[in-house]
Amino acid sequence: MKKLITLFVVLTLCLTIISCSTEKNESQEVEPQVSQMKSICELATMKCYYHNVAKYTKEDASGFWFWRKDRKFWVEYAGIVTIGIDTSKINMEVQDENVTITIPQAQVLNCKVDDATLTDDSFIIAKGSAKVEAEHQTEAFKDAQAKMQESASGDTILLANAQQRAQKLIEDYVNNIGDCVGKKYKINWMYLEDNEQIQVETTKKIEEEQE
Repeated sequence: MKKLITLFVVLTLCLTIISCSTEKNESQEVEPQVSQMKSICELATMKCYYHNVAKYTKEDASGFWFWRKDRKFWVEYAGIVTIGIDTSKINMEVQDENVTITIPQAQVLNCKVDDATLTDDSFIIAKGSAKVEAEHQTEAFKDAQAKMQESASGDTILLANAQQRAQKLIEDYVNNIGDCVGKKYKINWMYLEDNEQIQVETTKKIEEEQE
């Protein structure tokens, strides 16, 4: 994934430089584009693997009187959690050399089973268990997936890494646009939390001062 992101950024910068060289004489209105930022964030998503166990227990699931049986089984597999930025909430305003970017906090975007880790050996049914049907497996998976998402959503370090990763790639993109048109862009980050904007982070220079 890192190689793919690097390749994407390089190609973007190459296209930007070509665009600048052909259009600079005609127009100086080459600016960062929010559509490019959304594409960068999509490629900056992180995929993490979690060892997950889907457990199911139900007492007296079948039979009657002294012949009652509990239903008990578990399934071990790897779950894939995708963490990143909801690109539909990204916005941007450019005023002269000031770029204000509105961006949501990184979050869990998706949870799914890694099918390669799900084999017949993954299913373990307790001895003497009542019969296990597909609906019981579905219920166990649903509960396990919810717990996996909850665990990933509470991993503040992982979320912070995903946030920084996306913002760094955006900064590099804006920085190179500035190089192309001869501007020293400054960026203001506006963060979205529960769909509400919160305070602007201290303005950060994207392009280093030229010596």
